[in-house]
Amino acid sequence: MKESRKVAFITLGCKVNIAETEGMKLLFKNAGYEIVNHDECADVYVVNTCTVTSMGDKKSRQLLRKAHSLNPDAIVAAVGCFAQVSPEEAAKIQGVNLVIGNNMKHRIVELVEDAGAIENKSFVMETKALKKYEELPVESYEGHTRAFLKVQDGCNQFCSYCIIPYARGPIRSRGLKEVVNEARSFAAHGFKEVVLTGIHLTSYGTEKEGAGLAELIKEIHKIDGIERIRLGSLEPMFLTPELIEDFSRLPKLCPHFHLSLQSGCKRTLKHMNRKYTPSDYQRIVSLMRERIPDVTFTTDVMVGFPGETEEDFKESYDFCRQIGFLRMHVFKYSPRKGTPAATFPGQVESRIKERRSKLMIELANQMRNEVFEKYLGHNVDVIIEQEIGAGNKTGDKDEKCNGDIDKCGNNDTDNLIDAEGLTSNYIPVVVRTGKDEIGQIVTVSLGTIEGERVRGNLRNN
Repeated sequence: MKESRKVAFITLGCKVNIAETEGMKLLFKNAGYEIVNHDECADVYVVNTCTVTSMGDKKSRQLLRKAHSLNPDAIVAAVGCFAQVSPEEAAKIQGVNLVIGNNMKHRIVELVEDAGAIENKSFVMETKALKKYEELPVESYEGHTRAFLKVQDGCNQFCSYCIIPYARGPIRSRGLKEVVNEARSFAAHGFKEVVLTGIHLTSYGTEKEGAGLAELIKEIHKIDGIERIRLGSLEPMFLTPELIEDFSRLPKLCPHFHLSLQSGCKRTLKHMNRKYTPSDYQRIVSLMRERIPDVTFTTDVMVGFPGETEEDFKESYDFCRQIGFLRMHVFKYSPRKGTPAATFPGQVESRIKERRSKLMIELANQMRNEVFEKYLGHNVDVIIEQEIGAGNKTGDKDEKCNGDIDKCGNNDTDNLIDAEGLTSNYIPVVVRTGKDEIGQIVTVSLGTIEGERVRGNLRNN
């Protein structure tokens, strides 16, 4: 019997990349390949790259070289956004056999198997030509308790700093039927939470007549077994009062929204070509807090955008503090070749970016703890995701439990583990529970803040 070939995957970047990697895994699996860990010796390495920042480019190059070093005889395929934007650079990296752009991933098995027989190793379409949504169906996510469901690709906004429209092309929405069928498949595999992802999620369906984002969520909402629907990153200017009202009437929709901010300074937002003001953003947040109980917000904030003065930074800092985010991803501006902002005057020095980044991160930690404190003493539902520590192997009473059945849910300390999970509004929780609870929804009483999580006690359901 012929031994099956082995393929390993390395994924950088966003949830869309995670979903696409799972789709490529299924293609290889159906072709008879064995999926192995990324650090094992394989016949094929697929590196799903990122180019959103210069660090994304750097990591993509590093991991392509690492894949080649793991097995110099293996086929190494650079796929995704770095491959799309910088195909010539990717092709020059030692050991790279294939460069596969966006909307060509569905052909990856064919291209890998033909790699030795063809001279051409670059398969990248111009982004202008990316008109059709690329289907990469996913059946399940091994080792995950949440399923990422890609529903949309592309972006038409062209923010002045952003490379993504050049990497992903124009808006393309997935068919409603295909999305619902995949969600049903996830439910059949035991997933209780699906995360809707896309490059510009709020644009779903806007390029054609048919269902929009609200209609899509309503259809998934009908599926038995799906208990939670979480949304990926949203653009605030697309959140109309009507859409927010729709959200408020869907109990399965998680009351957590990642509203991309980028800056809280009006002048900076204008130079970024973001199509809203801080006042617009504040109005949307206020309406959502009014209509959706226990809602929380996470965001992205950039520091050091060209021309950002100390006054601009302070305006952005103060605005973020006013909103009170649960989580804030802070990143330093990095010029992306081909974007307007790369040629803007007033490029900010690295040391200034670093200082501003540290201040924003300190604020992010402070705001996170303030949100945590609001929920201490509350009973919340948590999907247990994974073990974070070894269970008690001695048979002694666990010191966090002290044999209290009300606190631990059972008295079988041999099988207890520290596990982590998320509330519906995205508060990360650690709880002492049984291994058989992984993937299940449990009720937890939130007790104390432990770093970036809240320690809770399992309640009897």
